[in-house]
This record gives sequence, structure tokens and C-alpha cells, in this order.
Amino acid sequence: MKISRIALVIMVVALSGTVVLESLQRQRDVDVMTEVAADFLASLSSEQREQATFGFESEERSRHHFIPPEAFERHGLVYSAMTSEQKVRALDLLRSGLSQQGYLTAQQIMEVEGILGVLVEGEGRRFPRDQDAYWVSVFGTPATGATWGWRWEGHHLSLHFTLVDGAMTVSTPTFLGANPATVPSGPRQGLRAMKTQEDTARELLASLDAEQREVAIFDDVAPTNVVTGADLVVDPLDPIGVPGAELSPSQRELLMAVIDSYVSIMSDDIAALRREAVANGGLDDTYFAWAGPTERGEVAYYRVQGQNFLIEFDNTQEDPNHIHAAFRDFDGDLGRDLLREHVARSHSPVPLVDLSGD
Repeated sequence: MKISRIALVIMVVALSGTVVLESLQRQRDVDVMTEVAADFLASLSSEQREQATFGFESEERSRHHFIPPEAFERHGLVYSAMTSEQKVRALDLLRSGLSQQGYLTAQQIMEVEGILGVLVEGEGRRFPRDQDAYWVSVFGTPATGATWGWRWEGHHLSLHFTLVDGAMTVSTPTFLGANPATVPSGPRQGLRAMKTQEDTARELLASLDAEQREVAIFDDVAPTNVVTGADLVVDPLDPIGVPGAELSPSQRELLMAVIDSYVSIMSDDIAALRREAVANGGLDDTYFAWAGPTERGEVAYYRVQGQNFLIEFDNTQEDPNHIHAAFRDFDGDLGRDLLREHVARSHSPVPLVDLSGD
């Protein structure tokens, strides 16, 4: 069927309009993040601002972990030391990088940390847990068109956002966790902060036939933690498991649901960038792998590895009732890919933190 010249023009204009609208929306999201970051810093005293801010090229920007603060010292301004107004501004900043569901997930992870504090206090453990023990750090100066970033981090929550020349980058590394994974008692009994991340993977596993499961389950014993830990740079792991090319259309949808349980945590513009990267890598060469027993309530580990990203999930501690999960970008963690492009365009290299780990 031939398309008339007028119809073709209309199609081109419509597509161009969509691109423009997406670009405007992305710029609005960046503008909001920049504005709320500036508002947060403006609300701080000079002493607090000194604690909260670092140069963009500071080595501090490459420090991250998801373990408790007594095991890994955090730098920045801790949420518990903020005034009520400053806490509102800090939460506005957190909200600017996350979707509504992602913000709820982050809030529940922090809430569970407080619940853990009550549980461990009854057990007489040495270190307390506090749902306000999360640190906010800003790197560089938030401004339109600028290169800067920020981090929200504490036990089981490590979120990083980097903007290069005023453009948003895929915000990795992302670490999530929950202990208890399922709240065992009290007013919040049954709360599961990371329900979707676990249940989507179990649904995909349950859909596999015997032959697919033979390929997907690479070990009867689950690793005791995410394999890549908090490594500064993550290289692709062995491509084990069942590839998307060997999944049925419905199973591929389930695989995408697992991926999206991590992608959709982020704000719409960041999520769109992550989905674009997944699509560019292709689902055919995206592998789903499982280790450990398959029954709910037993220790479990899974990973999803694509051409440019890695997802890891483990629930192997506390009987098990203690989740760790990570979303990593092989080339984009901490904005490395966009920073390289920035340097190539400017021909005046910005000092980059050595992330090789050597």
C-alpha cells in the first residue's frame, strides 16, 4: 500500500513531536532534580553544607556500599542530623530520582531498618539499627547544564545519580536490600519491601519446563551474597543460565518483568534510558540464572545478565529473611560512559576517578 506524501509528512511530524515531547519531559525532570538539590543545599548551615558537599572529581564519589555504617564509614550529611525542613528537602531530592513505586520501596527499606533495630535490640546485638541513618552527598554544583551528581546511602540502600552537561545518565550502581525481607511480627507484620523483585523471578522460574530449568539452575547451592559485591567496576560474568532466545513469548514477558522490577524504581526519564539500554542489548542474549533450592522459604539467588547490565539478587541470610540486590551497568556506573563522551567533545579532560580497582 502506498503512503501519500501528505500522510508521510504527518507521520514524520508526529514522530518528531514525540521526540520533542520526550526531550522536553526529560529536561523538565533534570530541571526539577537540579532545583530540589539546590534548595536542599540552600537549607543547610555552612557546617552542614561542608559535610554534604564534595568536588565532582572527588574520590568520595566512587565510594559506595550497602553494608551497615559501622562496617563501612559513610560521608555526607546524615538524615538524622537534619531539621524538619531539611528532611523535607532531602526527601524531595530522593523523590526526584525515583518513581512513585521506587520512592515507596526506598521508604519501606528504610522503615524495615527501623524495624530491624527493634528486633536486634531485643536480641542484645552490639550494633543498633536506625531508619534515619542514611547520608546525603552532593558532588559538584547543581546548576542547569552542569556536570554534578548526588548520592543517598546507608544500610541496604545505595542510590547514585550523575548528570553530565545537564543530561541525565542511567543511575547506577543501585543497591537495594531488606532485613527482615518479610516482617515477622508487629504492626507491619507481612511487609515485604522487595516483594516484586523476588516474586517476578519466582514466576519466571516456575514457568520454565524441565529442559529450561536444567539450563537455568546452575548450582544447587546459592552464593552467600551477590557475587559482585560492591566492586567499583563490574565486568560481565560467565553467561550462564537460560537465554532469552530459548524462552517463549510469554516467558520473555516474564523475563522483562523481572528486569522492570528494578528499572521501574527510577523516575520515568531514567527508567526510559535503562529500558532503551536493555532493548539495544536485546533479550535474546539476556540470561536468567538461578542457584539454590527453588522452594519459597529456602535460600535463593538469581541473576539476569544482558549485554550491558547485570542484576543480582540473594536471600540467603537470617533463615533466610535477608535480601541483597544490585543493578549494575558494565560501562555506565557513576556516569563513566557519558563522562568519556563529555571529555571527547570538550577536548579538555575532566579529572576522572580511577574506577579500575587496581
